[in-house]
Amino acid sequence: MKITSICCIGAGYVGGPTMAIIAQKCPHIKVTVVDLNAERIAAWNDPDVNNIPIYEPGLSDLVAQARGRNLFFSTEVEKGIDEAQMIFISVNTPTKTYGLGKGMAADLKYIELCARQIASVAKDNKIVVEKSTLPVRTAEAVKNILDNTGNGVQFQILSNPEFLAEGTAVDDLLNPDRVLIGGDVNGGNEAIDSLVEIYANWVPKERILTTNLWSSELSKLTANAFLAQRVSSINAMSELCEKTGADVNELSKAIGMDSRIGPKFLKASVGFGGSCFQKDILNLVYIAKSYGLNKVADYWEQVVIMNDHQKKRFANNIVQTLYNTVSGKKIAFLGWAFKKDTNDTRESAAINVADYLLNEQANVTVYDPRVKEKQIVNDLLYLKSRSIEEINKGVSVFDDPYEVCKGAHAIAILTEWDEFKDYDWKKIYDNMKKPAFIFDGRNILDAKKIKEIGFHFNAIGRED
Repeated sequence: MKITSICCIGAGYVGGPTMAIIAQKCPHIKVTVVDLNAERIAAWNDPDVNNIPIYEPGLSDLVAQARGRNLFFSTEVEKGIDEAQMIFISVNTPTKTYGLGKGMAADLKYIELCARQIASVAKDNKIVVEKSTLPVRTAEAVKNILDNTGNGVQFQILSNPEFLAEGTAVDDLLNPDRVLIGGDVNGGNEAIDSLVEIYANWVPKERILTTNLWSSELSKLTANAFLAQRVSSINAMSELCEKTGADVNELSKAIGMDSRIGPKFLKASVGFGGSCFQKDILNLVYIAKSYGLNKVADYWEQVVIMNDHQKKRFANNIVQTLYNTVSGKKIAFLGWAFKKDTNDTRESAAINVADYLLNEQANVTVYDPRVKEKQIVNDLLYLKSRSIEEINKGVSVFDDPYEVCKGAHAIAILTEWDEFKDYDWKKIYDNMKKPAFIFDGRNILDAKKIKEIGFHFNAIGRED
């Protein structure tokens, strides 16, 4: 099938950027991104492309090039489904907060709703592509729903997981390590070929890997589990470094030069965040337990346990260093996003560290160059550990990094934004309570220079 029209259900962190790239690289294909969230769609359609709802370097330029030509954003979901030959499902699959599998299993209600809506609307044959991160064998459930509509429409199901890193998503899409497409290799070759041909407009064919559906679905969970495991592994060693006098940065460099290991994801920090790592590992744990593979489940669950420990350990260190109390003390947070070059805060370490310090009656002030006050308040509300009145009393958000640090007893660096390195740290020091403390949760500052100014400096994995 020669594809000339695509619909993507879901205008979030995956659907929006992916469809922008497809539209830009395939001007012969009409790409429509649909979402029931009218506010989000309005932001994607904002005449000023700098106001689109997702911040990714280079994304606004891509949207500007294709929007209105062959890239469209709409709330008319059924119209988008009806007109498309290929439909990408790119909706949220959060961890369940209720019932069987609570706290671990992926909540697939939005996936099922999409499948039922496609089934009810479709009048001709469609290729349905799973873009959301899903448990293995979800495609089977989607196909069962689609094939039992009784209207004679034929559906082919493909799995096309994303391997994007937020902050570099545009480059990851333009120059991917691989594009993975899973399908029915016995009966779904035409559908697979159709999707291969779309990506082949800019991706070398040797980087387009085709597998069966189940391998594709499981590959995404496995990739994220392996990456998160590396972060937890180096964070575990960071605690040992602090006790023994070793430097975790030197340790990372030494082992990263081993070609069998490599240097990536070996940077010690306050802990990993983002929408995928924790969710996907817990999903993997749940799947393993559902098959009775308890030792496998325990192994992967330890990655999350170590990550939670690192965040709590960082917060504990602040309290203990500030003479075992932060009650009434101002702790300035630099960074709230889970990593630099994104405005995504999902599972950000800053949320849990702030919650812990608020429990200790600290006054938390926050500055992040891309995260707004509304999002910060919503993140803390989501924990359900305090009311909005308590959050407003204990947390203040500033638009200026120097104001956020003024009068603070301590600064905690929670995101590795490049701009933090270039601040006038002498000016910041002069306007803080003394002794003035810095807790570098991302190991981005020059310890020697910071200490020469007069700061008491604490970093992850070093005996500073």
